[in-house]
Amino acid sequence: MPNSVPDPAGEAFARELKVAVAAAEEAGGMLRGRFPDVFQVRTKGENGDVVTDLDLAAEKIVLTRLQHHFPYDRVLSEEAGLLGADGSRTWLVDPLDGSNNIAIGLASFVVGIGLCVGDTPVVGVVHEPVTGHTWHAVAGQGAYGPRGRLTGPGGGVPESGPVLAWTQGHAVDRADTRLVTLRGALERRCRRVLQLWAPLLGWSMLARGTIDGFVGYRAEGVDLPAGALLAAEAGVELRTLTGEPFRPGFTGPDEGRSFVAAKGAALEYVLREVAETLPRTP
Repeated sequence: MPNSVPDPAGEAFARELKVAVAAAEEAGGMLRGRFPDVFQVRTKGENGDVVTDLDLAAEKIVLTRLQHHFPYDRVLSEEAGLLGADGSRTWLVDPLDGSNNIAIGLASFVVGIGLCVGDTPVVGVVHEPVTGHTWHAVAGQGAYGPRGRLTGPGGGVPESGPVLAWTQGHAVDRADTRLVTLRGALERRCRRVLQLWAPLLGWSMLARGTIDGFVGYRAEGVDLPAGALLAAEAGVELRTLTGEPFRPGFTGPDEGRSFVAAKGAALEYVLREVAETLPRTP
C-alpha cells in the first residue's frame, strides 16, 4: 500500500517529495504486476549488464510525472540519459535498480528517485515493489518508512563481524587490483559482504538498520545521492576510504565515489580494515 508522506505547511521540498513518492509507487505497482512473468531482457554495454522492458516501462512512468510537475528541471535517468541541460536542479532516476536480479528471477529490486540542487542531494526516495514499502528522506528532515522514522544500525560490531553491502561501478574492471584486494580483505574480516546488484536496496537496508555498513568502490552516480541521503538522514556517517567526510554527488569521475557508510564502532572497524588493506587509497 502507498506510504503516507507528511506535508506540513512550509516544509522544504514537500511537493517534490510527494511527486517522487507517487511516481516511484506507480512504477512499482506496474513492476509488481508484471514480474516475474512478462518481460524481455537484452544486454547493454560491454560488461554484461542488462536492460529489460520493465526498466523502460518504469522509466516512462517516472519521467512522465517528473516532467509534468517540474518541466524546467533537468532529469538524469538510467536508460534515457540526461534530459534538459539548464538549471541547478537535477532529478536522478533509476527506474529499476536490480535489472540483473530480475533477469534471473530474483525478486530483489527497487525504484529510486533523487533530487539534487547542484551536486547536493535534497530528496531521496526508494520504493520496493515486492513489499510495497517506500523509504524517503529530505535533507535536514530525517528519513522515514512505513513504520516511522529510520534510525539506522546500532553501530556495534557483532562478535562474528559486521554484515556489509557492497557496490562497484559498471566501469570497474573485475581484475582491478584495488578492488580485488579490498573486497577480499572485507570478505575475510566481516561476517558477510553482500553484493546485491541493487545499490539502492543496500542503502535502504542500512537506513533501516538490517545491515551494519555499506562499502562502495567507484560507485555509479545516478543512484548514489538518493540512497546516501536516506542513510545519512537515518544517522549513518559517510566517509571516504581514507576516513574524510564523503559528499555523495553524481558528477565528476567515479574515482571520487568510493565510500564507507556505517555508525559508531562498525564505522571504525571497516575504516581500519580499509586502511590496513589500502594504505594509500586516494
